[in-house]
Amino acid sequence: MQAVYLAIPLLCLAAAAIAGLAGGRIGRAGAHGVTIFGVGAAFLLSFYVALDVFRNGHLFNGPVYSWLSSGGYNFQVGFLIDQLTATMMVVVTFVSLMVHIYTIGYMADDEHNWPKDSLAGKNSYQRFFSYISLFTFSMLMLVMSNNFIQLFFGWEAVGLVSYLLIGFWFNRESAIFANMKAFLVNRVGDFGFLLGIAAIFAWFGTLDYDAVFGIAPSLASQQIHIAGSTHWSLITFICIALFVGAMGKSAQVPLHVWLPDSMEGPTPISALIHAATMVTAGIFMVARMSPLYEMSETALSLIIIIGAITALFMGLLGIIQYDIKRVIAYSTLSQLGYMTVGLGASAYNASIFHLGTHAFFKALLFLGAGSVIIAMHHAQDMRRMGGLRRFMPITYFTMIIGSLALSGIPPFAGFFSKDAIIEAVHHSHITGSGFAYFSVVIGAFITAFYSFRLIFMTFHGKPRMDEHTRKHLKESPAVVIVPLLLLAIPSVMAGWQFIEPMLYGDFFGDAIRILPRHNAFAEAGEHGFSAWHFMKHGAFQPPVLLALIGMVSAYIFYVARPDLAGEWRAKLAPAVRVLENNYYFDKVYQAVFAGGALRLGSCLWKSADVKMIDGFINGLARAVGWVSGKVRLVQSGYLYHYAFVMIIGLFLMISWFLYL
Repeated sequence: MQAVYLAIPLLCLAAAAIAGLAGGRIGRAGAHGVTIFGVGAAFLLSFYVALDVFRNGHLFNGPVYSWLSSGGYNFQVGFLIDQLTATMMVVVTFVSLMVHIYTIGYMADDEHNWPKDSLAGKNSYQRFFSYISLFTFSMLMLVMSNNFIQLFFGWEAVGLVSYLLIGFWFNRESAIFANMKAFLVNRVGDFGFLLGIAAIFAWFGTLDYDAVFGIAPSLASQQIHIAGSTHWSLITFICIALFVGAMGKSAQVPLHVWLPDSMEGPTPISALIHAATMVTAGIFMVARMSPLYEMSETALSLIIIIGAITALFMGLLGIIQYDIKRVIAYSTLSQLGYMTVGLGASAYNASIFHLGTHAFFKALLFLGAGSVIIAMHHAQDMRRMGGLRRFMPITYFTMIIGSLALSGIPPFAGFFSKDAIIEAVHHSHITGSGFAYFSVVIGAFITAFYSFRLIFMTFHGKPRMDEHTRKHLKESPAVVIVPLLLLAIPSVMAGWQFIEPMLYGDFFGDAIRILPRHNAFAEAGEHGFSAWHFMKHGAFQPPVLLALIGMVSAYIFYVARPDLAGEWRAKLAPAVRVLENNYYFDKVYQAVFAGGALRLGSCLWKSADVKMIDGFINGLARAVGWVSGKVRLVQSGYLYHYAFVMIIGLFLMISWFLYL
């Protein structure tokens, strides 16, 4: 089986290399053919591995390659194949396969996005397929790792490839700004992540997961000195440092600012980044490190508070957006907040459950938005849409499914996973759980409101586009529609299929470890909670009722009485202004960090470059030049001048010795 494990990421890597290096020779069909084959084969093998894990109980944890030996320590490429890894492998490869197929239709006319004389535009199609296949390889290496070094490699690799993909249309200044922003913000988080890994290596003497988890209980009471007289629990410091990395990758407040701007990339990569890969890396990492996080209630409390803030306040930003992709982007931020809240409540299984269902319906929504954008000739402003359901019935149908799942309406997948997180938070005793419960319950109304605001503004009402666009409106081609239909299936079925084993069964085995006092689902599990019981219980609880109220409110504001939206926007102008400015995070960061860096650079230039180098050092150089210019006049070339200097010199030397 080791050969199968190794083949899964390497198939994606090989496909990326062929499409990237030989794209000009194999052409468009060759590029998408080889990458779809690679990712498709990786999905089938991942599914085979998952069956082997869940049916036969065959787990694997060991090295496959030793790539560096230093100071007596071997740094190895190793795989940990357990229930958590197998779940992530299937989700990542399936969503990636759907995105690859969809990309054939979406990027078919990509040369129109480049200047006519651009060499980059001639092979952009092949290059894009190479990037998304490389992205899949990076994520697979991350989730399959059994040690922190390989985890860090995958962590940084997805960040690097996301930089390339967000700025794919690098002829646009906004895309360059967005990918640089994503890169820099993630470096802030990654600094904390690296500190956590360094602390693990310093205190544990190993970077292997199992070894670290085995040693951790013996260091549970270990204190470390930070600064002054402050002492921290070692485990708490490590957990918080690692979570700072997760805040960057999974876009938690205040390191969330990069994710909405990542919409500058083509829509397929928006789906891939936001659904099953980069932004879920932080959620996966914390779940994988559950044996450590269970030992620090301080870290869990910080996580649940950060997640609650993200879930509530990022959801509010989705209400005022008009760009169809940005609405879904802020939805991703909010749903990542839900997953983080679940982690803080020790409901790691519920968070991974929501990660999986979210991957399906969020990819569906992004790709559905891309279908709309294709029909609208790449216009993304919902104020220029309306009435599209008559022209795009399949896209409309699939986006309704995605929106119902996102809103948490039973029996769609999002209901089970999101309600599970809310239920876990409700039973949690972690500090901050009260605020978190309020945030996720109110978030149910907000999510349904902005989700169906998008549906009603885009697909209902009178068409608001120009006449030329309206005449050419039509359903997207099959290569775009088929992935939507395939993603719609798990968006409906995944919830009730997996709720019992994931929440109340032994689905994850020892891959996720929860202390009995933190297990919110233990009591419910004793009573044999089934999907049907969960649905009957949750259908009349506040989250579902608020979601239904949110849907009805969106209908009133954007279909029945569209004038109300403008009236309320005017009445709440100060609050709207705050939301439109993203709570001023971007402006503060631009002024403090970007502006501070510019001011520091200017100060160093004036003091070090102008005064020190140009002034003093160059002044010394000019002084040496002046002295040498005067001294060289002594070199006249006449013999009697030299003889005269020698005699005078000899006279002065004799006089000096006589004086002494």
